Amino acid sequence: MLITVCTGKLHCVRVTDACLNYQGSITIDRQLMKAAGIVPFQLVHINSMANAAHWETYAISGGPGEICLNGCPARLFQPGDKVIILALAHGTLEEAEKVKHKVVHVDDNNNIISVDIKPASKAKQPNTSKTKKKRS
Repeated sequence: MLITVCTGKLHCVRVTDACLNYQGSITIDRQLMKAAGIVPFQLVHINSMANAAHWETYAISGGPGEICLNGCPARLFQPGDKVIILALAHGTLEEAEKVKHKVVHVDDNNNIISVDIKPASKAKQPNTSKTKKKRS
């Protein structure tokens, strides 16, 4: 069985351009792509912090600080919007347990502030305990 896991995240990057007259994709600063483990033409998910819009497209590398929505998503995301970009991969359960999830934090100009790398084995699991505490 294959599952989809998030391998990298660009957290709250700022959209620098939206180009409606383009075939599609998202142009991302090549240094940000490298830091998040995103490769050219990889499928990514883009989520707007402003309006909860969600879009899936492929990534292409761009210049310093560049985050440009190309084609149809230019109607959903505008320059200045903060977005979260998720890189996904498919793998077996065994492969998913070995994923090192990268979260890239940036400043207002999309310069890297920090990169958090968390192995799946260290990921905090939600509390799913169904036991109830007795009242005294």
